[in-house]
Parts: sequence; C-alpha cells; structure tokens
Amino acid sequence: MEEFIRGGSFLIESISPREVFTPEDFNEEQRLIAKAVTEFIEGEVQPVSDDIEEKKEGLLRSLLRKAGELGFLSADIPEEYGGQDLDKVSSLLIWEKMSQGGGSFMASFGAHTGIGSLPIVFFGNPDQKRRYLPKLATGEMIGAYALTEPEAGSDALNSKTTAILTPDGKYYVLNGQKQFITNAGIADLFTTYAKVDGEKFTSFIVERNFEGVSLDEEENKMGVKGSSTRGVIFSDVKVPVGNVLGEIGKGHVVALNVLNMGRFSLGAGCLGGAKRALQEAVTYAKKRVQFGKPICEFGLIKHKIAEMAIRAFVMESMVYRTGGLTERILRRIDRHAQDVGIQMANGIEEYNIEDSINKIYCSEMVGYVADEAVQIHGGYGYIHEYPVERGYRDERINRIWEGTNEINRLLIMDMLTKRAMKNRLPLFSASQKVANELLTLRPKVEMDDGKLTLQQEMVEMSKKIALLVSGAAVQKYMMKLADEQEILGLISNMVIEVFAMESALLRALKTMEGGDERAELQKAMVKSYVNDAFDRMEGFAKQALAAIAEGDTLRTQLSALKKLARFTPVNTVALRREIADAVIRAGRYPF
Repeated sequence: MEEFIRGGSFLIESISPREVFTPEDFNEEQRLIAKAVTEFIEGEVQPVSDDIEEKKEGLLRSLLRKAGELGFLSADIPEEYGGQDLDKVSSLLIWEKMSQGGGSFMASFGAHTGIGSLPIVFFGNPDQKRRYLPKLATGEMIGAYALTEPEAGSDALNSKTTAILTPDGKYYVLNGQKQFITNAGIADLFTTYAKVDGEKFTSFIVERNFEGVSLDEEENKMGVKGSSTRGVIFSDVKVPVGNVLGEIGKGHVVALNVLNMGRFSLGAGCLGGAKRALQEAVTYAKKRVQFGKPICEFGLIKHKIAEMAIRAFVMESMVYRTGGLTERILRRIDRHAQDVGIQMANGIEEYNIEDSINKIYCSEMVGYVADEAVQIHGGYGYIHEYPVERGYRDERINRIWEGTNEINRLLIMDMLTKRAMKNRLPLFSASQKVANELLTLRPKVEMDDGKLTLQQEMVEMSKKIALLVSGAAVQKYMMKLADEQEILGLISNMVIEVFAMESALLRALKTMEGGDERAELQKAMVKSYVNDAFDRMEGFAKQALAAIAEGDTLRTQLSALKKLARFTPVNTVALRREIADAVIRAGRYPF
C-alpha cells in the first residue's frame, strides 16, 4: 500500500519532488472537468454577474440548480446518494474554476457544496444521507451552515442556542439566534449547533420549513453583495431526534472537521480569484497607453505583474500539493465501510496544519493580487464598472470566514505542539538537534548555480530557523506558550513561508526533471520568491528571538541566525522582468 506523508512533517523532513502532486500532473479527466466548469462560468454566470450583485429574485438558486444538473455540486457526495465522489484534486479544480464566476456566486456555491453538504457526508447516518444528499447533489435543496452567533464567533463553543428534549422523547426544541449565515435567504437546510440541556454542544439538521425558523433582514455587506447573508432565528423549533447529526455532546467534532475541510477548499477558490485579477490587470495594462506606450512596458508595472504571477504560482503549488496528499490518504479508505464518513474526516484531519496554512496564505495573497490589480488600473480601478473594483471588495472576506487568519495562525502552532506531545511528529527532538548544532551549522551552498541548488539549501535553512525559534519558545514558556500569541504568530508566519517556498521549489524541480519547457519560467519564479521569502523568515526570527531571550542567550541565537541566513541575493529585478514578459505575452497566468 502506498505510504502517506505525515501532516506537518514538511517542517522536519525533506521529500523528493516526485512525491508531490503538481498541476502538471492533472490527468485528462481532470482537465475536462476544469474545461466544463469554465464553460459553465463563462456561458451562464459571468453574463449575469450584475444581476447576481443586484440579488435578482431566484437567480442564484437557478444557477446552482444548473450547476447541480451538470454534476458540479456533487463532487464530494458518494455515488450511492446521487453524487460523483470525485478525487480531491478534481474537487479543488471545480472550486478554482467556479471562483471565476465572481465572489458572490462563489460564496453561494462554496457554502452549499462545502460546509452546507459535507457535515451530512461525513457525519450523517444512512437515513440522513438518504433523505438529504441526493437533493443537495442536484441543487433541489440548498444547504447552509449556521454556527456563528452574536456572542460566539471564533469562540464557537460559547453558543447560547439551546436544545431541550420534549417529554415524549421525539423532538429537540431549539431556541437561539445565528448570525452572518451565508445562503440563509435561499437555503432549505441548515446544519446548526445548540447545547442540549444548555451544556452538551450538539449538531442538528434543521429544515427551513420547520415551524419556528425565521430570518433577519439581508446584511448590507462590503463585498460578495449578491450572496445572501442573514441571521437565522430559532423560536421553539421542534427538530426530530432523527435529525441529530453525530453524537449528543460531540458537536465540536462535526464543527472542527467541517471547518477544516472548508479551509482545504477555500485556498483553491482564492487561487481562482487571483488568476482572474491578474488577467484583468494584464489585459488593461496592455491596452492602457501613457507617455506613448502601453503601461505594461514600464518597469514598475512589470514588477507588479511578475509578483502577482509569482504569488499565484506559489498558491497553486501549495493548494494542489495538499490536494494530492489528501487524495493519497483517502484512497486507502473502503468506500463501503459503515463509518466511511468518519474515516474520511479523520483522513482529512491528517493535513489540518497544511489546510490552515493554505487558508491563511491564499486568502492574504488573493488580497495582495486584487490590490495590485486595482493599482495597475489607476483611477479606473476605483470605479464600480470595472471588475477589479468588485474583486477588491469581494476578496476581503476570505481572511475572516472559515476561522479568522489570526485564529488559524494560533491553530497551526497548537496543532504542531499537540502532535509533538503525542509523538505523532518528532518536532521537539528536531528542534533540540538544531539547538545542539547551533555553533557549527552553516549553509553548504551560498551562491546560485542556476539549478535551484541554492534555493534548496535556503529552504533547508529556513526549516532550521523555524525549529530554532519554536524550540526556544517552547523551552522558555512551556505550557504557558499559548498565552504568547504574538510569538506564536511569528512562528506560524515562518512555518507558512517554509511550506510556501518548498511547495513552489518541489514543483519547479519536478518540472525540470520532466524536461518541461515551462521549467525555466518556474525556476525564475522560485528564485525570486525564495530570495524574498528568506528575508522575511530572518525578520520573523529576529522579532521572535528578541521577545523570547535577552543578554548572552539572545546574542548567541542571533549570531547563529546570521550564519544560517548567509546567502548571496539573486537579481530579482532581472527575474521579474523575465516573468512579466512571459505573462504579458500570454495575457494571463502563464501555466
């Protein structure tokens, strides 16, 4: 049986490029899926984007139903319940291409197929799956996820919604209010949470037509204006006991696993948004003439175009690397097992560190790309009629939903530490090894040889820097480390950069091994990105060490850091010009 790579192990182990999945590995079926989704978006969604923004009555439901008829809503639903049960790479491809339909449509699609359907896929019993999944697969029913409350956002377990069992034992009576619920206005089905007897946090499946379910007015949002976002009110709602999802008192198991899967998919959605923003920016820059030539020919605009493409390349490498890892572990599961959903949730949990990393990185990078797209448009980018204005507003929510990026930064370190304590990941011994070698450690390669040897060494040194700082933090604060959020945030930033650098590097090395003509452009992107990311790594480490240590200890650590960071920089100006020229010739993201 094919061995799987442990989640989080990228920080302490090196792997061969052949072990990672990259977009160059898409098979013919996956390419056809991507093509079909693109045709649907270009033919059905983009032409009515203004009507979507204006919340034209029935339009979103109609579009989702069409998507359902084409099989785009059922990628993650088992075949026996009307779904396609596609591999996770194909599922990510659908998310990426759907996001080209704009933020409002993507919010509705994502809420339905992700957090709106997956709780039942993973945790529903056979009766619940039979009743609901076939209708969710076709779009006959639209799903929503009602977790957030006025006083329970990131602290979801602080729910005030209650559930009391009726004397006859047939129903739970729900009372409470949920807030900021995507799809609320068009949903037929809510996966929600309440505390049984005011104590046991439990998940429930609630139908919109149950008596006592009502909605607040639509929220007037900054972006994704065409999607429905409302509060959901439960007033003595009688929910049949057969609609308890999972076990009484185990709602957190449902909630945390489903949010994790949401993070897995969100990165792909952000990637699609970034590619679209880049294409809009390049198209405009080639047409806009100033001082007698198109602005795409000016150096500072080339810098922006190149950096947008580089960030998209890194995002893409991370997202599909994680998709390949996840698919590899899920392939081991017997799809006919009685607890197949639980097994799949556990399989996905293996990479919850990578999922949080992707959620943070991709949501922040699509923000960067959207911002630069507006800047390239100049004053026109600030005008409502231009797509980049809407894209700029729409992308902002990605850093908030599926757990804020602040919460996810804390989660990364929490999950790494817990795995280390349970011996799932030998993180502490790896940190100790770096500390023991501190005085003798130094890079083996310091100059660029054109074969990415330097970049490989920089990634290895980056891992050691992250281990050095995390080890110092654990040693000083021990069990109180959770209170040092600023330090945890800095270490998480380093862990994120390690995964980003390595994902891009491994992809380029694999492309080089295959003799692909795209290898030279990918090499240029990796050289540029690793050069700049390494400077960020060193900066994060200095900040963290200065907060952890002082005196001779700090001077020793900073001296070791200086040795680890001793590299000759590459010419990123020339590299970005090369990258920008390729993107401008293509008129879009070049891969």
